[in-house]
Formats: sequence, C-alpha cells, structure tokens
Amino acid sequence: MQGPERDPDPGEITQRLQAWRAGVPGAQDALLPQIYNELKQIAGGYMRRERAGHTLQPTALVNEAWMRLAGANHPDWENRRHFYCIAARLMRQVLVEHARRHLTAKRGQGLKPVPLTEAANYSLENAEQFVALNDALDALGRLDERKTQVVELRYFGGLSMEETAAELDISINTVSRDLRFAEAWLQHELNGRQRQA
Repeated sequence: MQGPERDPDPGEITQRLQAWRAGVPGAQDALLPQIYNELKQIAGGYMRRERAGHTLQPTALVNEAWMRLAGANHPDWENRRHFYCIAARLMRQVLVEHARRHLTAKRGQGLKPVPLTEAANYSLENAEQFVALNDALDALGRLDERKTQVVELRYFGGLSMEETAAELDISINTVSRDLRFAEAWLQHELNGRQRQA
C-alpha cells in the first residue's frame, strides 16, 4: 500500500465512502490511497510505545484493519468522521486480540497501576492494561458514545483538540469537558479493575 501524493480532500473522501457504501465497483480501491496516511497515523497512535522490531507494526495493523473494513458487506458509516472512528475501533480490536493471545501464553500476573496515557499506548509489556482499557472504553461507550469517540480521536488518532472538535462537529469546550470526564471515569474504572486483580 502506498500513501497519497497529495492531501486528501475531505469531501472527496466522503463521496468515495458513500460510493463504497452504495456498492459502486472500484470505490474501495480508489479510496485507499487517499486515506492510508490517516489510517497509519491512527495505528501509530496506538503503538507509540511498542518496541522497534516487534512483529505487529503500524503497517500490519492498518492492513489488518483494512482487510476487516473491506470485508464488510454493507458498511454503515455515515461520513468520513464515522469511518475513521470505525477504523480506530477495528485497530483497537486487532490489538486487543493480539494482547489477549499474548496474555494467554503468558498467563498474566495481575494488573499493575498505570496512568491512562500509558495504558492507551499498546505494547506487549502493558498488554493487560491495554485490554482493561479496551473493556473500560467499551463500558464508557455504552454510557456515552461521544465521550468514547473523543478519547479514541485524541489518544489513538492523535488529533488535536481543534481537529477532534471539527471531526465530531462540537465545540472545543465540549471536547475538553468530554475528555476530562472520560479520563476521570476511565481512570476510576481502571483503578477498580486493578484492585480486583
């Protein structure tokens, strides 16, 4: 896979996503070069702390997520923002599956307390914390989907506060409030899981 030669036009990406959703032949193939770099940025956000030479690299993570996206018979994304949120979730699922396989082989030694920012960075050394964060994000998503999206875009997508606000069509103040609430809620949830471990 190759990255785009120019910055992608958000409107054009939305049109191609809609064409893919409508089943237009070739829409997937035309879309990939335009979105590849953004997908790789999301993957890099997840794997910032992973050691060099690890078998699961950002490119492999993007490829696995793309295979799952491409295999969707009737994609249900509404727009570009929704597509990237789905892609970020798929990448997180791939990493959680990877972490669970690692933990099964390792047979886990209990959760150690770590800050949320550290748990959000996937590495085999913090596989248990990453799985716990995933479970906590899923629980938060059941309570408030937008707050989960804010966390995914900021922590995993690497978007700024302004970019997150634009992607979700909300104010920067709302992003800030959602992020503060989500961080406190997730940290409380993670601390509770650590005490139970």
